[in-house]
Amino acid sequence: MKLQPEFEARLRSEGTTFGDRDATLLRAVREHGSINGAADALGRSCSRSLRRIVELEEAFGPLVERRQGGTRGGGSELTDSARRLLGQFVRLQTKFTDLVAVDETVVAGTVTAREGRIATVETPAGPIRALASTSATDVRVPIRGDLVSLYVSEAPDTRSGPDRNCLRGAVTGVEVTGSLARIDVDVGGDVALTVLETRASLDGGGAVTEEPVWVTFKPTAVRAVPRDEEIGSDRR
Repeated sequence: MKLQPEFEARLRSEGTTFGDRDATLLRAVREHGSINGAADALGRSCSRSLRRIVELEEAFGPLVERRQGGTRGGGSELTDSARRLLGQFVRLQTKFTDLVAVDETVVAGTVTAREGRIATVETPAGPIRALASTSATDVRVPIRGDLVSLYVSEAPDTRSGPDRNCLRGAVTGVEVTGSLARIDVDVGGDVALTVLETRASLDGGGAVTEEPVWVTFKPTAVRAVPRDEEIGSDRR
């Protein structure tokens, strides 16, 4: 009998533990736009899912923003705190798998506009907005796989806004290692981004091979650096 070690990543705060099941719930809320929709998609009790989110928020801070009707309609969306928590959880899971390092794609481009700290970079995959602390015009934008999100079966205008980048693409490969899935997405212009998702999220999130898919990430999650500047592996 061959024994193989298995580890389950967990985050703890104020006596409350955040695990893979919780990450799957938050991702489902993000995907379906409501707690009810998330619970239905996962086959869970809506009341228990709501109670669990309340428990998590008491320990980790606001995670889900509820909307009451209005022009945008009712529903729920993840807060910045929730997205950071998911990113931190994925990075922790990465340490417990055979994945040696978080995948990072470096996209070259030209700055075409600036607004405050945010620069618009024209790239082969389309415009990307990123933090820019340099006056350089020719730049590179490193995009880490654990800081981006993948959506399927939704029009991009329902997933992006002035505070989100949104690139349309097609899945070219899926590799599952332990509790993580590495998903390669061709976003055009010979640019292939890698997205890291939990295996549970992948299993419950529909067929990622459907086309098209959308890769989204916040401008503040990436940084434009001069092309001749060395990019460290710990840059965020």
